[in-house]
Amino acid sequence: MTRRIGPSLKDFTRRDVLASSALTAALFVAALLLFPANHETEGKGAQVTAQVPLR
Repeated sequence: MTRRIGPSLKDFTRRDVLASSALTAALFVAALLLFPANHETEGKGAQVTAQVPLR
């Protein structure tokens, strides 16, 4: 006799789909906030530029 371990696809309800998609969306939003794709949004502090002395 075989037993299944864990829920099957038949047990997956509409509420489970909504919950998993909301959690996935929250994961992507958190990843975008923690790792911005634009290099201009990396540092919020003051910028320091080096000046090259003229000869």
